Amino acid sequence: MENTCGFLYPEGVHRRQRHPVLRDERAVLPVAAHSSAHQVTLSLSSVLGAGGVQQMHEPPMTPEEHRALVESAEVLREAAERALSVGTSRAVPPADRGAFR
Repeated sequence: MENTCGFLYPEGVHRRQRHPVLRDERAVLPVAAHSSAHQVTLSLSSVLGAGGVQQMHEPPMTPEEHRALVESAEVLREAAERALSVGTSRAVPPADRGAFR
């Protein structure tokens, strides 16, 4: 195993994500990246090439599944805002609803 950025990754996984970028392979892999559609980092199937994540693809979903994804993204955004505001004067209060349902 290789220690990268404080996390342990099996070498094969690390290599599989590194090579498409270095070789501009445009491989489709599940990776975490910022989703402009949801304004938060999500792990979705993405096209990896020389520029990193070039496209993100949402799988086909039922309306209920899509609502759940949107709600999850909202919870993640709110948590990130709270985490980033710790120690500042503009602390963001927790959402009215609990983080877990």
